[in-house]
Amino acid sequence: MKNIAFVETLVGSAPTLPNWKFTALKPAIEDMEKFKITMYGFSFDINDMYFYPIEHKYRPDDVDIVIVHPNYTEEDKANIAHGVEIFLDNYIGELNSIITIDSLNVTSTDQAAGELIPLIKLKDYLIWREKEFVEKYTDVRHETENDSYTAFEGMMQNDLPILAIINTTLLDWDGKASHPWIVTLRINYDGTSTNGMPDQTTYDLMDKFEDDLMARLPHDIGYLNIGRETADNIREVYLACTEFRKSSQIIDQLIAQYRNRLEIDYAIYKDKYWKSFARFNKTIE
Repeated sequence: MKNIAFVETLVGSAPTLPNWKFTALKPAIEDMEKFKITMYGFSFDINDMYFYPIEHKYRPDDVDIVIVHPNYTEEDKANIAHGVEIFLDNYIGELNSIITIDSLNVTSTDQAAGELIPLIKLKDYLIWREKEFVEKYTDVRHETENDSYTAFEGMMQNDLPILAIINTTLLDWDGKASHPWIVTLRINYDGTSTNGMPDQTTYDLMDKFEDDLMARLPHDIGYLNIGRETADNIREVYLACTEFRKSSQIIDQLIAQYRNRLEIDYAIYKDKYWKSFARFNKTIE
């Protein structure tokens, strides 16, 4: 996810060449009726596969899709799931596969737990769900000035301390799905002489990095600082974002700015209901 914005920028700078078209991600194939993939000895054909959605009472905006393949077996689950993923990249496009589907599983006709819908209708279903989601959450923002923060403290299995400061007001917010993209920044430091914790100089520098980060990605335009966790030579900083492109671009710039002072990496993934942080709030379903 974190590389998509850079690939799109690169392709946007491509020269104009006769008979060439540069694309950043795999586009959708227009005539899927004539398209078929064969992988691992299995055929993936839109006319032979079905789908059904799973609806979650406490996570109504999650798009949880099950694909029914006629030759599915538990022994071949990994191969068939991989084939289905490749097929969907061609059917709805690679970017749409990432953005519109939150969870994807495969099963057999016998094990299906919902009404089977021809796979050719999946694209229309996803367009409807995405339109519904955008209409519901566009411009939803959260003001953080009066939020409450909770400090968590514990011991790891290696007997080193673990500390976290989390915006628990955010974890109780009913608009979490409006910020579905989670950024986890990992800052590595040497805490061998300080029980796995940063020394004061490093602590102050990491705080400055976090301040610079939120100055560039403020809450009022769609970026929320959920909190941070520090233990065993690593600090993790957690953000929830309305998008993933600007996030990666700004973070990449800041990493370059701090390159000779802090060792930083990050990941971006989609988690509409912030299930990643259930350990900080037992009320999250």
